Amino acid sequence: MRKIVIRSLPQAYEIIKEMDISVGWESDYRSAGRRSLAEILEGQMRYRIDRYLEEAARVGLEDRRNGCFSRHLLTELGDIELHIPRTRKISAVDLVRRYARRSNHINRMILSCFVLGLSTRKVSEALLPVLGERVSAGTVSRVAKVLDRAVEGFHRRAIKGRYRFLIFDGVVLKRRTGGGAVKRVVLVALGIRWDMKREVIDFYIAQGESREAWEAFLTDLYRRGLDGEGVELIVVDGGKGLLAALPLVYPGVEVQRCWAHKSRNVLNYVRKKDREAIREDLHRIQHARGIRDAQGSSWGNGKAPIPRL
Repeated sequence: MRKIVIRSLPQAYEIIKEMDISVGWESDYRSAGRRSLAEILEGQMRYRIDRYLEEAARVGLEDRRNGCFSRHLLTELGDIELHIPRTRKISAVDLVRRYARRSNHINRMILSCFVLGLSTRKVSEALLPVLGERVSAGTVSRVAKVLDRAVEGFHRRAIKGRYRFLIFDGVVLKRRTGGGAVKRVVLVALGIRWDMKREVIDFYIAQGESREAWEAFLTDLYRRGLDGEGVELIVVDGGKGLLAALPLVYPGVEVQRCWAHKSRNVLNYVRKKDREAIREDLHRIQHARGIRDAQGSSWGNGKAPIPRL
C-alpha cells in the first residue's frame, strides 16, 4: 500500500476531494471545537475550585461546594454555554472573564456593524459567515451598551486641549428607524491645534440650528474647559443661530465665514458654463495676500460675470 505524505492543507483538500468523502467540514469543526473548548474551560474551573478547597481546608477556612451556574461566552467558534462551579464564598468565573478578554475582537466586530447602521437583525446576518451561527438581538444590544457608555463619557470629559482655530458647523444626518429615515441636526465643534492637527471636540444632537441650541452647546463646551483662550479665529457656516450665540459665549474671538460654505453659496447663483471660471477666481481670492491682490481677479477686472447674491 502506497503511503501519501501530506505537506499542505490544499493538498489535503485535494486528496479528500478525490476520495469523494463528505466530511461536513464547516459544521463539524465548529461544533467539535465548541465542545472541546467548553470541556477545557470547565476542566480548568473545576481544578481551580479543587485547589481552592484544598488550600481552605489546610488553613482551617470553612467553605464547601455550592453547585454551578451558567454563562454564555461568544467566541470565533460561536456561542458556548459554560457551567461555572462555585462554593459558598467564591466562583471560578474570573477564568472565563480572562478568556473573554482574549475574544474581545468579536465584540469589536459587533460594534463595528452597529456603528455602520446595521440593525440588530442585520448584525446577526452579517456575522453568520464568521461565527457559524446567528448572534441574538439581546447579545447585540448588550454589547452596544458599551458604545452608550463611551459616548456618555466623551460628552462629559474635561476639554484640556488648546486650539488655534475653532470650527462650528451644523450637519444634517439621516437616522434609520423602523418608520424609515429621519433627519437629525448635529451641531459639531472641531478644533485645529497649534501643530495644525484637527480634532473633533464634541457634537450635540439638536432639534435645529437655533440660537438657543447653539448657546446651550457652546456653554457646555465653555464650562468643560473650551474657554477660547489662545484661539485666534472661529470659523462658521454663516447660520443666523450660531452667529447670534457666539458673542454670548466667545465675545472676544474674531469670527470668519467658512470659505467652503461661501463658495457653494456663490456658485448656486452662477450659470453652469461659468462655474469653473468663477470657482478658480474664488480660489485666487481666498489665497490672496491682500485686497489689491484679490481685486486682480477676473471679477475685479470685469472679465467674469458677477453673480447676484
